[in-house]
Parts: sequence; C-alpha cells; structure tokens
Amino acid sequence: MNNNIRGVQEVRLVGENIEPGVFKLADALRLADQFELDLVEISPNAEPPVCKIMDYKKFVYEQKKRDKALKAKSSQVVVKEIRFGPQTDEHDYEFKRKNAEKFLKEGAKLKAFVFFKGRSIIYKDQGQILLLRLAQDLEEHGKVEAMPVLEGKRMIMFIAPKKKK
Repeated sequence: MNNNIRGVQEVRLVGENIEPGVFKLADALRLADQFELDLVEISPNAEPPVCKIMDYKKFVYEQKKRDKALKAKSSQVVVKEIRFGPQTDEHDYEFKRKNAEKFLKEGAKLKAFVFFKGRSIIYKDQGQILLLRLAQDLEEHGKVEAMPVLEGKRMIMFIAPKKKK
C-alpha cells in the first residue's frame, strides 16, 4: 500500500470521536480501519489536506435522499395558453374565460394572447381591451404578471394563480 497520495505525508484529521489534529497519512488510514470507516479527503487544497473519517456509502446515500426530498418539494410550473382573435365574439370569449379560470384553479400559469392575422393588426386596441377584460374577469383567481405586450403578430399577457389560503 502506498501511503504517499499525491506526495502527501501528513493530513489534518477531523470527524466525530476523533481529536482534530495533524497525523501521518499511515496513522490516519490505520485510525479509519480501526473505526471500520473510510478516510475521505474534504479539502485537498489546504496545507496539509483535510480528511474526515466517515462512512462514505452512508454519506452518499443520505445526500441522494436529501436531494430527492428537495426535488419532491419543488413544484413544476405549468403554463397553459389561451388564444383569442382580435374580434372574438361573446360566446367564444366566455368559453375561453371558463377554461382560463379552470387552469388557474389547477395552479397553472396562464398565457393569454391575441393573434393578429394579416391586416387585423390595425385592431391592436381591441386586442388589448380583450386581454384587459380577461384580466379583470379573472381577478379573483389570478393576478396579472405581465401587462399586454405586442410581440410581432401576438399581444401576450401572463396571469399567475393566486396562492391558496
């Protein structure tokens, strides 16, 4: 067994049930064997390098468990889209408004947009009025994240669901 890893003869040892201090590498390895644990290098750039006596497999297992718990707590943001024309009639508007309400109740973000085809771009103000009306109708279910903005042939507005109490 080569006790000289990367030219190191001494290591600073830390860990539970161990008096912190600088040990010869052979003594540190012997101590780790004595406790039936692993000698793990924590800080290789320190002078001398810092090592810890620990159960490495247990450490890796707990790290994966922690990461999995954090991943489970984080929620995926779903974005649902609703498309209008600049001259959407009342029945279509109501139908799409109900769908938007349902999406917000489910906790999804809403991307409402008015798509202008051909020369219908001259009705920008109608598109903006339509989106603002939608925002007002959905006021109790969500709040406007971004006011209507014209991007190319689309006027887009984002609505986020309100937090449930």
